[in-house]
Amino acid sequence: MKAALLDAIVAAQAARRPAASITRLADGAQALFDGGHFSGELQLSETQHTEVAGRIVADKSGPLDSDAGLFLRVYAPPPRLLVVGAVHIAQALAPMAALAGFEVTIIDPRRAFASAERFTGIALITEWPDEAMARLLADTMTAVVTLTHDPKLDDPALIAALNSPAFYVGALGSSRTHAKRLERLRAEGFGEEALARIHAPVGLDLGGRMPAEIALSILAQVLQVRYRGAS
Repeated sequence: MKAALLDAIVAAQAARRPAASITRLADGAQALFDGGHFSGELQLSETQHTEVAGRIVADKSGPLDSDAGLFLRVYAPPPRLLVVGAVHIAQALAPMAALAGFEVTIIDPRRAFASAERFTGIALITEWPDEAMARLLADTMTAVVTLTHDPKLDDPALIAALNSPAFYVGALGSSRTHAKRLERLRAEGFGEEALARIHAPVGLDLGGRMPAEIALSILAQVLQVRYRGAS
């Protein structure tokens, strides 16, 4: 690997930017994918661009499916899960997601809910969601889930998430609740393509009703989207 390419990868990792090197096995020519942009000696097709972006989110190195002569090496930061709402579902979801390798942060300005006693070993932020999201800067390795049922908390987080490249956006609530949520977000200027990114009601339909069961369904959907893409 050329020194300039290695330096760029190190810089990307320090900035928490997903990056990847692409090497042509026939002659060793290389390209770098950094922050959504390609540079280097190789010219990739649109199909290959799309595959590389998806493989970075899934943290999957190896030969490209679209061209086995190109080898992809992914340098991805750990996936993050930003949960808005320190509720019972979040108490189950946070440790599950941590076990699955996510860096989990709970966001809730209600300090009685967002307490170390209720979330042992989990990062807590007691700022308002819009302030927290502006500081955390959701990226392509970030999933955002809102759980409060309170538009004053959920909506600002969803607005920030939809304005980011977060790979997953989910919101708790019934279909009726989500319909009202969509109307509010349309009033904020979001179109149907952006709104379709929201998984709501959140989680795979596993049939569970208990907080831990709902948490499991949410994590399952996050993982499904991460590895298989949005359905």
